[in-house]
Amino acid sequence: MKNKIVFSVICVFATVGLSACSGLMIPRKENIDINNHQTSHSISIDAIEANGSPTADWSYEGNTGPEYWSKIHSDYSICAKGKEQSPINIDPSLLKESNTSVNMTIQYEPTTFTLKNTRNTIQASPITRRNMLSLNGKEYALEQFHFHTPSEHQFNSKSFPMELHLVHKDPYGKLAVLGIMIHEGNENEKLAPAWNVLPKKESEKAIVKEPIDLNALLPQNKTTFHYNGSLTTPPCTEGVKWVVLEQPIYMSTNQIQAFKDIFPDNHRPVQPINEREISKND
Repeated sequence: MKNKIVFSVICVFATVGLSACSGLMIPRKENIDINNHQTSHSISIDAIEANGSPTADWSYEGNTGPEYWSKIHSDYSICAKGKEQSPINIDPSLLKESNTSVNMTIQYEPTTFTLKNTRNTIQASPITRRNMLSLNGKEYALEQFHFHTPSEHQFNSKSFPMELHLVHKDPYGKLAVLGIMIHEGNENEKLAPAWNVLPKKESEKAIVKEPIDLNALLPQNKTTFHYNGSLTTPPCTEGVKWVVLEQPIYMSTNQIQAFKDIFPDNHRPVQPINEREISKND
């Protein structure tokens, strides 16, 4: 009996350690046809990007909205107390010169994804871990990507209709999130297969029948802004490497509206920059 109790305690601490996100914890994977990120299946995008388990309900409105996240649960206190919170307003006039440049490489390939409505966004999870982001030689594997409307980051205090977050994790659980603004324009053919099967109800899942070519989805101009930030969802864990592309990608009015029909507003307002350095990498 004593051995069973000790084993149970070890399991509890192991689980907490794994779930302790950018966009994180190591998600518990399911079978591919019901892939992850909410309730018992795994941690939702909200939490995988948040690097913690969803111990309390939160939302984007009312008394569970961003203004109250820190009061919903003690684990979320850093949402208000943190000094390196995300998202931020990227103001070119506030950029600080940096003596070190960021060597970034992106290695994406066409991949099959599963979708899930996590209650707070649509999350796409790859069936393989071959999509990689490298920052100064340190590799991060793509865990998932998801969307916000309107954009969470701003440029010169202006928002975009949507924002795409590609959440990556290194072997030690450290996160790097690639943020891409989405502007209104032509139909995005690369995302069309996913948009054709958007899960509209909470916890609903779908498989994207055609592989998504993330490399072809990226804008041609790879100018980026880099800063140290946090998850943009509770528990707002800090220590996330943020890479925000300057050039947006495009989606049609109908595609943007299709997402807004499910999530009218799922963005966190911009947070104080404080003493952080924001660098630009051409």
